[in-house]
Amino acid sequence: MTKVKSIDSLMKYLRDKHHISISGSTHKRKLRNIGYYHGYKGYRFIKNPNKQIPYTDFNQILSVNTFDMELKALFYPQIMFIETAIKNYVLEVVLNHGKTDSFDIIFETLLTYYKVHQVGTTEYKKALNKRLQLRNKFYSALARDYSYDKQVVQHFYHSDRYVPIWAIFEVISLGEFGNFVSCLNPNIKRDVSVSLGLNQSFDSNRKMTEGIIFLIKDLRNSIAHNDVIFDTRFNSINPNRSLVKALINDTGIPNITFNTIVDFVILLVYIQKHLYIAKTDLAKIVSRFENSINHFRTQIPISVYNTIFYTDTRNKLNALKSFIKS
Repeated sequence: MTKVKSIDSLMKYLRDKHHISISGSTHKRKLRNIGYYHGYKGYRFIKNPNKQIPYTDFNQILSVNTFDMELKALFYPQIMFIETAIKNYVLEVVLNHGKTDSFDIIFETLLTYYKVHQVGTTEYKKALNKRLQLRNKFYSALARDYSYDKQVVQHFYHSDRYVPIWAIFEVISLGEFGNFVSCLNPNIKRDVSVSLGLNQSFDSNRKMTEGIIFLIKDLRNSIAHNDVIFDTRFNSINPNRSLVKALINDTGIPNITFNTIVDFVILLVYIQKHLYIAKTDLAKIVSRFENSINHFRTQIPISVYNTIFYTDTRNKLNALKSFIKS
């Protein structure tokens, strides 16, 4: 059994094993606050444990923690707004096509993307299974929230009524909402994309909307669980190619890969511009981000900074400002 280390032992371990300067009551208190296992272990590498950050001073770790928290504070309200807005846009199109708010009817008549594939093929089976899994997860979410006394769910069941699709949207995860969009038939996907003002020249496969949802889903979940985000380790998917091409074309910003947090700033601004957020508000977002990274740059070794932020960061932000003004 591994011996549990006290806070003093952990500080000594950082000094002796990792050659990090840490001492005194202030450092002890701050190590307690960020946590050795959640804080130091989370911030000691970039993207994966094999890319260790060569810290020499505990203050450098604190700077990374502070920067990461600033990013979460900046991003979370935007993501909440975007999630709500996209759900409302999708809901409007779905209700217009389906003429009903019954999930069962919507499931049978509108969640039919699997039919674009030939019956019996691997793609057909995969799409159909995704659709069936979606139904199971929706009903599981309703059962869970009923047992947790969620009022919006209990109200309908106690009135002997089905839970309408708009209420279901309130209780499902962003990931399941993305799966819902991906299961919609192509015509509905097109109408959602048009409604959001997405560039139709790049959305011939009708997957840009779900591509946006799945990209911000991982970021949202990491922020909600207070996981590390500064190095984009949260990103679990390859970005939708059509979305990336549209971003590059519409913003004029090259080399968007989502391997750096700057690209997520670009995405959030891009979506919000399509949702008609004021240019001044979008400019403030970029300014806050820019101020954070400029200060962060002074707090850590430049070699570490350049591993997190690539040499094109400044050019990307300048181009993003121009996009906002356009």
